[in-house]
Amino acid sequence: MAYQTVNPYTNEVEHTYADTTPEEVEKALSLAHGLYLKWHDGSGLEERKAVITKLGTLLRERRTEMAELMTRDMGKLIGEAEGEVDLCASFCDYYVEHANEFLAPKPIYTTSGNAFILKQSLGVLMAVEPWNFPFYQIARVFIPNFIVGNPMLLKDASNCPTSAQAFADLVLEAGAPEGSLTNLFVSYDQVSEIIADPRVAGACLTGSERGGRSVATEAAKSLKKSTLELGGNDAFVVLEDADMDKLAEILPQTRLYNAGQVCTSSKRYIVPEKLVPQFVNILKDGFSKVKMGDPLDRSTTLAPLSSKKAKEKLTQQVQLAIDNGAKLEYGFEPVEDQEGQFFMPTILTGVTVENPIFDQEMFGPVAVIYPYKTEEEAIEIANNSSYGLGNTVFGTNIAHAREVASKIEAGMSWINAGWASLPELPFGGVKHSGYGRELSEIGFNEFVTNT
Repeated sequence: MAYQTVNPYTNEVEHTYADTTPEEVEKALSLAHGLYLKWHDGSGLEERKAVITKLGTLLRERRTEMAELMTRDMGKLIGEAEGEVDLCASFCDYYVEHANEFLAPKPIYTTSGNAFILKQSLGVLMAVEPWNFPFYQIARVFIPNFIVGNPMLLKDASNCPTSAQAFADLVLEAGAPEGSLTNLFVSYDQVSEIIADPRVAGACLTGSERGGRSVATEAAKSLKKSTLELGGNDAFVVLEDADMDKLAEILPQTRLYNAGQVCTSSKRYIVPEKLVPQFVNILKDGFSKVKMGDPLDRSTTLAPLSSKKAKEKLTQQVQLAIDNGAKLEYGFEPVEDQEGQFFMPTILTGVTVENPIFDQEMFGPVAVIYPYKTEEEAIEIANNSSYGLGNTVFGTNIAHAREVASKIEAGMSWINAGWASLPELPFGGVKHSGYGRELSEIGFNEFVTNT
């Protein structure tokens, strides 16, 4: 597997990394397992908290430097990348602040006597993470598990190796012992071997359904716990009482942030039939104003897609939709004045259940609009998906919007807002979007032994 930074704006190879050898994997396993044995009884919590505090400081001090690495790896806007670094630093603050509370023994009082639940680390974890948020995806699993005392091996996406290594290096610089987080440039066969190793206690993955099945299968073979976040085809349900002016303020970015390459971003817009023309015009207006260009230039508002492969896949999906009856309302034209992997924002209507892309996640700036006549039909459309990650419900009556959101099969819901990620909010989905949670106290406890 070739681990390379291929800048999606310039199409130039900036860095190439050698594959991790079996000997290096063995060293990483040995170091990590040694740390687990040292930490399992709860030892070292204050030292680990100090490391994470220092990590937060380093992230803030090198905010733009780290952001530039992510932009060069996968193309996101520099401002978005800086926001990602800020979010990772907030994870540091949150888990240091709540570590003692989350790990405190929980008393149980019974008629037979008193007991308590002791929370201990589970063991070495294997993390498989994607490219769309190169720092955030690692921080989301590493920081809480390091606090718990679970050392981690990391296989990051092959197209953002520079970011992954930079994060691992920052962890060491923050004072973490060697073996706390080891970034590996390994193949999927090596990942399977690592998960099967008796020194590894569990696995976590954010990625595709295919990757999730593979990791879950390998973990199950060895009776090990796994958590999976496998993408989404999130619904954005507009209710009849929606404030269209407020909607116009946020709508374009729900599909354009990170060039539309967000698992939890809205992808299926479910709109009252009578509001569809106005809704399409709002999207067209926002999409037509984007400025494509160098993502390191702060005046650029739409970044390229992460790779040539990503652009080719999205192009094929949109064409497949159109070939099967979808109506192109806007976009899907070649971007001829840019050399990078740019994709023109696109709006589709008329996608039926029979269309091959109806239940596919399109990872890029493509919005699909579905009209509805009744609220029950809107909920039915929203739930007619094999995915169930997040959803948004937009309406003036908040209580009613919450009621509608409660009927949608998803792991997360937002009211009158696009997606968001905060350390105190549990992150994860249902159905083919995976299982388990990350972030918050719930995510903190996923790989904790309750004794």
